[in-house]
Amino acid sequence: MKRQIYTEDHEAFRRTVRTFLDKEVLPHYDQWEKDGIVSRDAWRAAGRQGLLGHAVPEEYGGGGNPDFRYAAVLAEEFTRAGAPGLAIGLHNDIIGPYLTSLGTEEQKRRWLPGFCSGELISAVAMTEPGAGSDLQGIRTTAEDRGDHWLLNGSKTFISNGILADLVVVVAKTTPEGGAHGLSLLVVERGMEGFERGRNLDKIGQKAQDTAELFFNDVRVPKENLLGELNGAFVHLMTNLPQERLAIAMAAVTAAEHLLEITTEYVKEREAFGRPLAKLQHIRFEVAEMATECAVTRSFLDRCITDHANGELDAVHASMAKWWATELQKRVADRCLQLHGGYGYMTEYRVARAFTDGRIQTIYGGTTEIMKEIIGRALLG
Repeated sequence: MKRQIYTEDHEAFRRTVRTFLDKEVLPHYDQWEKDGIVSRDAWRAAGRQGLLGHAVPEEYGGGGNPDFRYAAVLAEEFTRAGAPGLAIGLHNDIIGPYLTSLGTEEQKRRWLPGFCSGELISAVAMTEPGAGSDLQGIRTTAEDRGDHWLLNGSKTFISNGILADLVVVVAKTTPEGGAHGLSLLVVERGMEGFERGRNLDKIGQKAQDTAELFFNDVRVPKENLLGELNGAFVHLMTNLPQERLAIAMAAVTAAEHLLEITTEYVKEREAFGRPLAKLQHIRFEVAEMATECAVTRSFLDRCITDHANGELDAVHASMAKWWATELQKRVADRCLQLHGGYGYMTEYRVARAFTDGRIQTIYGGTTEIMKEIIGRALLG
């Protein structure tokens, strides 16, 4: 089915993204996988190319274009390229809205130009060793000490944790914490008491640095409070639909691309004297995956359009996230199986996609949490 959501301007942007990937990312990606981290030069190159902060107003160095379809193009092309290590979606689509919608004028002028140029890489620190999807379990504390907050605690599984220059930290600013006692504090590189732990060894997305962060009596200036005091829960809930949609966009694109690769493979690979594609079981497998991808794509494109118009709600974002990521997981598994032993070899794209994509049903809210959100909305 021909997609209807993009204009020629979006397709021109797609060509720009592909050129950037060919020049600045793919020649270096294997080395980044070995290093466990992306070069900062790539972030600065993305800034020069206008790929960072496309929704940030021009007065702060951004592109001044809030059309979310440009974010969708970025997600699609980076996914097709198999390059999740350069976490531009996290930077643009998850952290960017916190800075633009919650930041004071002073904060915007201080942080957004570097955010858009790639000089300031961002992260959000929510997950803790004992608190993942459940924000009620957060134990990191920030005590009011008059002219500053005294921050203590630890976070884990933080994407961009090693590279980040700005970290939006979720902390308790009341003894109770929870829905009415959490705030967002921006911790900056170099603050005394802010330490980074291990660059965690993951089964996939090796080039994307994921770290433990430690805050030991970090003096965070009062002017680094982002948004309302004790208002983090509302702020987080407001931005989660976009985060979940961004994950879903990458998921359906990954499934489609894996199907393309596998379709070509079974046409060429022979067994019992003829191509695999001639076997009825293989044809049924491909037919099922193609149908599931087409149906999911139709729903995702509607969600993208709704979000671009300010109409996407939390329930449909949750539906998109759980359905698309579970589809990605199923398709990755089935495509690897159809590759046989070669699918288990890391030199084949399907093997890397299998491990890179496994996290999709976990971060941004697990599949189980997505179903709970949908069920509560429908049943109360």
